[in-house]
Amino acid sequence: MKSFRAAVITLSDSGFAGKRVDESGPLVRDLLVRAGYTVVLYKLLPDEQAELSACLQALCDHAQADLVLTTGGTGFSPRDTTPEATLDIAERVVPGISEVMRAYSLQKTDRAMLSRSVAVIRKQTLIINLPGSPRAAQENLECILPALEHGLAILSGAICHGGV
Repeated sequence: MKSFRAAVITLSDSGFAGKRVDESGPLVRDLLVRAGYTVVLYKLLPDEQAELSACLQALCDHAQADLVLTTGGTGFSPRDTTPEATLDIAERVVPGISEVMRAYSLQKTDRAMLSRSVAVIRKQTLIINLPGSPRAAQENLECILPALEHGLAILSGAICHGGV
């Protein structure tokens, strides 16, 4: 099976300003590397919708990554606009991924229903929003990781498959 390229983007105003250490992004990056992905980009951005949309669009349109995972910016705060930035550049929505992450997290906390995470496709890149807390990001990624390789193989054309 093909080795997939991944990008990890953390959205955090305080992390970007150097007031808080980003724990989620490096954790997600390490989980991906252990799962056999090549991490081509790790970036820390402020909670700015337009900046994230531009970054996501460039990654997808220039075929830099097969998978982009964001962490942070999926809550109810007025500055939490990661889902909106992701949907701004989406060509297709993949609701099952977000549904499974929320359902899995609901087994651990009723606050999981407050997540606004989305998963989308642009060109041949899958983009998934993970929560901002390290524990929630890890749990959500571990929940979906086993199925991602198959989906990415279909999306990239590595295997031809008419359905799931």
